[in-house]
Order: sequence, then C-alpha cells, then structure tokens
Amino acid sequence: MAYHFYILSSRILQKYYLGHTGEVLEERLRKHNSNHKGFTGRSNDWEVIYFEPFGTKSLAYRRELEVKSWKSKARVEALIKGHLPDSKL
Repeated sequence: MAYHFYILSSRILQKYYLGHTGEVLEERLRKHNSNHKGFTGRSNDWEVIYFEPFGTKSLAYRRELEVKSWKSKARVEALIKGHLPDSKL
C-alpha cells in the first residue's frame, strides 16, 4: 500500500490544504471535493498540485507535520515549484 503527503489548491478560496493519506490520491481528492462540513467542504475546486510517496503512514504524517510547522505560504509555494529540497526525514 502506498501512502502520500499531498498539497491541494483551491482557486476559489486561494488556499492550500496539506494532508496525508493511504488512499489512492484520486479517491481522496473526490472526497475533498464532495459536500461536507470540513475545511475543504467550503469549495469543490480542489486539485492535487504536489505529492510525495512514502512507504508508511507514519512517515507521510511526519512529512505533513514538518511542512505545516513551516507556517509559511512562501515556503510551501517554493516546495511546490521544486525550489526546496525534499524532506529531512
């Protein structure tokens, strides 16, 4: 089973969403774009713009926490554009 750390983007909200999953990315994206009460439920235009594969769920989750700890939209955008090195994990 493959696990992923991923970044979604919404043009409507002009926001990013960072997450991890053990599901196929297309299925996880479908759930994000469905009508629900969570953060991504506010819009249905989410698209996967970046992802990294991992061998375990815990590694994918650690990467999500690492990137979230940056608290910097500019740094996340640099990662998306390939201007930052991969995880320190």
